[in-house]
Amino acid sequence: PAIIIGGGRVGQALFDMGVEGDVILKRDEEFPSSPSSGPIFVCTRNDVLEAVIEKTPANRREDLIFMQNGYLDSFLESKGLEKNTQALIYFAVAKFGEKPTDGITSVNPEGLTAVTGKWSEQVAARFHSGDLACHVKDAAKYRASMFEKLIWISAFMLVGAQHPGATVGDVASTYKSEVEGLIKELVQGVATLNDVSFEAGTLERLLAYADSVSHFPTAVKEFEWRNGYFYNLSLQTMQQNNDDPFPKHTAMLKAINAI
Repeated sequence: PAIIIGGGRVGQALFDMGVEGDVILKRDEEFPSSPSSGPIFVCTRNDVLEAVIEKTPANRREDLIFMQNGYLDSFLESKGLEKNTQALIYFAVAKFGEKPTDGITSVNPEGLTAVTGKWSEQVAARFHSGDLACHVKDAAKYRASMFEKLIWISAFMLVGAQHPGATVGDVASTYKSEVEGLIKELVQGVATLNDVSFEAGTLERLLAYADSVSHFPTAVKEFEWRNGYFYNLSLQTMQQNNDDPFPKHTAMLKAINAI
């Protein structure tokens, strides 16, 4: 059995595909004494992660599973939890209590959701029981996939924000050249600056995923976890008297007064 922290749409969906003995922990509830071992799914927004970790007993923190969007590595390192299980979620839950819809795409019919770390097999088994794809990856492959998802959300939301009211589908069709240029810039910069090896076909994968969530609205949110990651790399690189590795990204942030 597992503990599920966060009683929102995703937390409830994980509970529904779970086993007897699972416990859902809402925001203000005390950490349960039972189950005393096993995975702990963290289904909250990024801005409460610190509080979630504080509330978790020290001997249970290695069991926390982080499934948030964005770049978590620095934050997890600062907490000594960089080796924890992490999952990239490519399914969506439209309404509370509904079954999740998997982000199956024309390019990746086998699904894109991925997991790495201690509880990987248990996470994959739970997702599979809910008819969702999930791939267990080693740390290096997972890291490349994590950056792809970060690039997807940062690029599509930022290009969409240049065109008020644009959906993800609008970005993928009407503003396709803008988003392709931005994705290529971010991929190239991350590969160079972070020594990340992306599998061939990143652009095709990300455009195909956009098709599967084409009705989603666009907005630049959770800046420090998403676009802020690339902007900080720009600042660090320029402080060393080098050119901005992400000039398109920086220009688009300035255009919407995000920086």
